[in-house]
Amino acid sequence: MVSMEAVPLNSVQTWGDIMKRLANISAVAALVGSMVAAAPAAEVSVNSSNALRSAISQAKPGTTILIAGGNYSGGLDFRDISGNAEARITIKGAEPGNPPVFKGGTQAMHLADCNYVTLADFIVDGCATNGLNCDDGGSISTPMHHLIVENVTIKHIGPRGNHDGLKMSGVDQFIIRNCRFISWGGSGIDMVGCHQGVVEDCYFHGEEGFDNSEAIQMKGGCADNLVQCCFFDRAGGRGLNLGGSTGLPYFRPSVGDYEATRLLVAGNLFYGCQAPVVWPTASHNRVIQNTIVLPDKWIGRILQETRDPQFKPSHDGVFEKNVVLFDGRVGRPEFINVGPGTAPETWRFIGNAWFDTEGNRKPRLPGVETGSVHHVDPKIVDIGKPTMRITNRDERLKDIGAQAWKKLDAEAWTAREKKLTSQADPRR
Repeated sequence: MVSMEAVPLNSVQTWGDIMKRLANISAVAALVGSMVAAAPAAEVSVNSSNALRSAISQAKPGTTILIAGGNYSGGLDFRDISGNAEARITIKGAEPGNPPVFKGGTQAMHLADCNYVTLADFIVDGCATNGLNCDDGGSISTPMHHLIVENVTIKHIGPRGNHDGLKMSGVDQFIIRNCRFISWGGSGIDMVGCHQGVVEDCYFHGEEGFDNSEAIQMKGGCADNLVQCCFFDRAGGRGLNLGGSTGLPYFRPSVGDYEATRLLVAGNLFYGCQAPVVWPTASHNRVIQNTIVLPDKWIGRILQETRDPQFKPSHDGVFEKNVVLFDGRVGRPEFINVGPGTAPETWRFIGNAWFDTEGNRKPRLPGVETGSVHHVDPKIVDIGKPTMRITNRDERLKDIGAQAWKKLDAEAWTAREKKLTSQADPRR
């Protein structure tokens, strides 16, 4: 870095020299960057737990570790194993059709402060504490970032208590894509203080014998996350927990007046769940163009689960252009459960389609309701399957529900590209 203190600003020659030096530095940086990008990637094939542990510990930017099919012990624990923007570290099954399985133990893998890492094409089964655990290593001001998890199945975690499929604390600019979460104790995905990430094209299903508290929880200062195009299949008590209750020392990067803010939930399918969407101590979270079919008790809940007075009442939720198919289990007496200490009057229900399969009830909703469509059967087929869809071509339903959602680009979302503001972006 050039020291400005040593440069007389009234010297044109010296100022010109500075600019030349800066240009040279930029040229060198560009050359180095191109050399890094052009560096050959190293592939390492492993077929045992010890070989895998050794390969990860020695991984450098550009390394791809290919794990042969078979069973592997978990307990992998790594810190500061990072790629970079030009050359990620990838840890994946060698053959997607014959994925390696991390079976049993406390947890399969813990990554702390490991940036630009991709995990792909394997199975985690039967861990007692968590399936995968990724965090900032306690360095709250410097989050772990640019994690990708794709084509991973995590199942049978817990089965009781706060034990999660994928636990993330202080992870930013992440993508969780095309993963399957089947049965857990706490959350399928639990996020504390995670920002600007995407969960997309994932499947969540809770089986009997597991608590399955919620499919996805985002709390502890979470902000600017997108959940799109997922299928929540009887995925626990709460499908999506857009907030929560977090001890103050665990907020990231700092404690504000909310548990979660500016979250966007769009284009998803929900089948069952006691309440598909819950807003606990939440601020400005949007739920738009989803298809919600036969919830068990409520359509949603507005709660205040963080009682510290510095937190504002849960407020300003938006529920827009969703299709909701419900039966007699819902609305006895509440369609939207409202807890004490909240601000339900700030909620907006905009342009939703509501259909009672057993009568002609219209939901009683808090806040402001506009543009609702009632008593139009969406004629949903393949109920309870990932192919569940609306078949009624009624003009009133054309822009409503999961099929109407235009999928956003995950990489663009994590990079904060401006084009995201064109559709339903809570940051606009």
